[in-house]
Amino acid sequence: MASGISLKHGLLTTKCSVFHSLQRNILPHAICIQRPTEVKCIRASTNSTAESRHNEKYCIDIVRSRDYDGFVSSLLLPEDARRSSLALRAFNVELAQVKDSVSQKTIGLMRMQFWKTTVEEIYRDDPPVQPVSAELWRAVKKHYLTKRWMLRIISEREKDMEDRAYRNLQELEAYSENTQSSLLYLLLESLGVKDVHADHAASHIGKAQGIVTCLRATPYHSSRRKVYLPMDICMLHRASQEDFIRGSREQNARDVVYDIASQAHVHLQHARSFSKNIPASAFPAFLQTVVLEDYLQRVRRVDFDVFHPSLQKRNPLIPIQLYFRSWKKTY
Repeated sequence: MASGISLKHGLLTTKCSVFHSLQRNILPHAICIQRPTEVKCIRASTNSTAESRHNEKYCIDIVRSRDYDGFVSSLLLPEDARRSSLALRAFNVELAQVKDSVSQKTIGLMRMQFWKTTVEEIYRDDPPVQPVSAELWRAVKKHYLTKRWMLRIISEREKDMEDRAYRNLQELEAYSENTQSSLLYLLLESLGVKDVHADHAASHIGKAQGIVTCLRATPYHSSRRKVYLPMDICMLHRASQEDFIRGSREQNARDVVYDIASQAHVHLQHARSFSKNIPASAFPAFLQTVVLEDYLQRVRRVDFDVFHPSLQKRNPLIPIQLYFRSWKKTY
């Protein structure tokens, strides 16, 4: 009986061996068969990776085309913060171009409301299916970015839909603080920097950037019969909006530009006064000062003629200057 059982088990073992051998020979792909759930997971992972790359590329493209200086500055950030920086700058570009891309204020306000809702959904871990939103959500999850700064940028851009000149220089500075400085606060967070001196420097650099942006955009706005330069300074030098609309290069128009540019320079000097107390890890967020300084020097060389053709051309040496400043770890 014992031998019979042994033989029986032996036959069973042999049959099993033959079956597995046939399975390998006849069905060579059988060992690769996966359960439907496993296939779905692999497909989802592949789709997610492809979608993530698409979102990242979208942000890179929009920043490179609409904010080239910011794009180059972002490339010089530490790798851990680079992608988040591009997402934040893409977010800023999306908001900045609303005003010029809509024909009616109501449409612009609707788009601003979309971004307000988007930010709220991002912080609920439910971002809408949109490239910039997805990248922002990734940045928020990675660096625990402060929601208040994003909402402040949106709110200030929303108020700017009024489409009128700034009443005075202080109003332009407030706008710059709420937009450009808020963006810098977020960049500092993406670099892992929490420092009061760095925040003070970011505040001044943001104001300088907002002022310089206003000056740089003057020829473009004038071509569309719009002027956003502070009215108090224009009145001080008896320069009318019509003077800028027709591209005046008279002394009174230059004096307006001089006063505004001087205030931007003062903010840069204030920002640099904090440099000895700021951690080196914060310096990459302030590389944009290279671009601001370059414009202020060039506008001074043409005697503050904001319509001079040379100011409409991009300085090809900016990327080199940015790299050099990054290497020196200064701003």
